[in-house]
Amino acid sequence: MAESDAIGRSESDASACARCGGGSPAPAPERSALIHEAFRLEWLTVGWMVIEGAVAVGAGVAAGSLTLLAFGIDSLIELASACVLIWRLSVELRHGRAFSEETERMASKIGGALLFALAAYIVVGAGRSLWTRHGEAFSLPGLIVAVLAVPIMILLARRKIAIAEQLGSRAMRADAVESITCGWLSVVVVIGLLADLALGAWWIDAVTSLAIVWFVVKEAREAWSGEECCSDG
Repeated sequence: MAESDAIGRSESDASACARCGGGSPAPAPERSALIHEAFRLEWLTVGWMVIEGAVAVGAGVAAGSLTLLAFGIDSLIELASACVLIWRLSVELRHGRAFSEETERMASKIGGALLFALAAYIVVGAGRSLWTRHGEAFSLPGLIVAVLAVPIMILLARRKIAIAEQLGSRAMRADAVESITCGWLSVVVVIGLLADLALGAWWIDAVTSLAIVWFVVKEAREAWSGEECCSDG
């Protein structure tokens, strides 16, 4: 009788395991809905970053603008971050929350390393610009994309932070912070371009680009350290 009960329990456990995908239960309906909303936000981010990055880099090269180039490179970094987060969300949907933790750590490390590289690029580029006394030319496409990016990044960042807190996701929180930084970068770009148009000062591009460094380094340190910034509930 005991042997029969043991066999029955074993079969029941195996059946439950098969239903949940190898011992990794699917997310609860509420969490699944949040994940799908996060997917939508990340795909919106991908679409906008492709546009923003292409315009900013193209305009930066054409105008010789360090600020626009840094803005465009940051867009590419945020694009990479969004793609990694899409992967992380897919892992959780397929295999359960426990399997996504390693992906979260990897996403934070990659994002942090890229942002440190961006900060170094800005400092070196700004120093070279000040040393050679070479400024930028005004760029209307760059100004337009930077103005549009401000409200878009604010809306995306706010919703990402709200979902990150509910999911307890460090990776999504880091991605939201990247959106915030992108918004600040947009403000700096707008100020720099308008000041250059109004005053024609060759040094404005280098100075405004250096104003970005503090935000980029702060974000890079948080992403690299993988600080616990969200509740696990």
